[in-house]
Amino acid sequence: MKKRALISVSDKKGVTEFAKALSELGFEILSTGGTKKALEESGIPVVGVSDVTGFPEILEGRVKTLNPMIHGGLLAKFDEPSHKEQMEEHQIQPIQVVCVNLYPFQQTIAKLDVSVEDAIENIDIGGPAMLRASAKNHEYVTVVVDPTDYETVLTQLKDNGEVQKETRRKLAAKVFRHTAAYDAMIAEYMTDLAKEGTPEKLTVTYELKQSLRYGENPHQKAAFYRKPLGSAFSIANAEQLHGKELSYNNINDADAALQIVKEFSEPAAVAVKHMNPCGVGTGETVFDAFSKAFAADPVSIFGGIIALNREVDEETAKKLYEIFLEIIIAPSFSEEALNILSAKKNLRLLTIPFDVKEKAEMRLTSIEGGLLVQGYDQYTFEDANISVPTKREPSEEEWKALKLGWKVVKHVKSNAIVVNNSDMTLGIGAGQMNRVGAAKIALEQARDQAVGSVLASDAFFPMDDTVEAAAKAGITAIIQPGGSVRDEDSIKKADEYGIAMVFTGVRHFKH
Repeated sequence: MKKRALISVSDKKGVTEFAKALSELGFEILSTGGTKKALEESGIPVVGVSDVTGFPEILEGRVKTLNPMIHGGLLAKFDEPSHKEQMEEHQIQPIQVVCVNLYPFQQTIAKLDVSVEDAIENIDIGGPAMLRASAKNHEYVTVVVDPTDYETVLTQLKDNGEVQKETRRKLAAKVFRHTAAYDAMIAEYMTDLAKEGTPEKLTVTYELKQSLRYGENPHQKAAFYRKPLGSAFSIANAEQLHGKELSYNNINDADAALQIVKEFSEPAAVAVKHMNPCGVGTGETVFDAFSKAFAADPVSIFGGIIALNREVDEETAKKLYEIFLEIIIAPSFSEEALNILSAKKNLRLLTIPFDVKEKAEMRLTSIEGGLLVQGYDQYTFEDANISVPTKREPSEEEWKALKLGWKVVKHVKSNAIVVNNSDMTLGIGAGQMNRVGAAKIALEQARDQAVGSVLASDAFFPMDDTVEAAAKAGITAIIQPGGSVRDEDSIKKADEYGIAMVFTGVRHFKH
């Protein structure tokens, strides 16, 4: 039986070396278009697919390999008598090795100025058909979609005269993952193009970024996957400059820190511990902002994650160095700062391009047996329908503080209360089963600093007890969504203590 290999690739990395080695092993090489030309230029004997099919490439190359002379050779069971008989009858020869990768759809739609026509033209049809046929028939056919597998295939062919069945099966599985991911990207693009909000089937694909030592706990397996063409303004696309590998919990906490610091345009610093902020500060400089974030909770910040929205300079680096931290995230680090912080062997330093436009994405949350999908909470103070139901309106300083509190409380696990002044948090109550409990934690943490400060709540007050607790601690202004059937009780209580209260009309639950 003549040995044949069909090679047709868009990614030509290593393909001439692979084809040459196959040719030397006695394989006749079949090819098309640009791949055929590249192989011929390298002096490798090649047979054109058109010579095999007896039919020219047509429709601007849209139809080349969709032919029984090719697919019969891919799908035949080489040892099945009826298949052998039919192949002989129609003069179809088997193809033992298939090396195909697909039109660069992902790279095409990544271009900012890509046209719909160009995107559609880069949807491969013949390639996936050949890959799927070969993968289905992996009992007889070796199919290669990834250039990193060339060496394995060649080694086994040289050593054994054939590729081992286990390897063929692994390669086939990789093919089906590859074509599924390819189709998922096309489906996502076409769904967006058609403006389908909740399609009857949700197809998503992610690429392995990092295998993790374990998950949330040491007995849980875990890995970190990245969305192709996902937002560059994300932890998934961060560049790690220094430090040991990120862990599952590191990644979760780093994402939480980044989402909070994104809220600020002025210099800001965010400290996160276990997915909740423990300190947030703003200032004229990044050093000033971090100093306030640290002062907000110098105990909880120990072992935490820091996100800064300005370059880390030498002065800030020296202060960061004094504290045990897991991760520091920033747009950049000055050379002096990098030298200082790199002295800590395990400290992870991540950079993210804060100057790129954020890409709108959906948030996916898995549950057992299902998936919840929603948009990210990007509702801001500027979007809110602001009203002041109390007799007293906030002062200019209180308005500034209320806006900061509203930005932070949005990212605190519900039930959530934040106590703060105009440039830093003073107390944070997170994840409590009742709102007054969260308020008591935040106020207790703020202690005497609560006097003259403001309080932000992620959802409305079902009773006036939170206002009562706030008033007794010295809070002068409150921001909350409003909308409770007992709003009037809270309004009256605020008026009783001379507290200015702002309704935003929107809640920020974060479970």
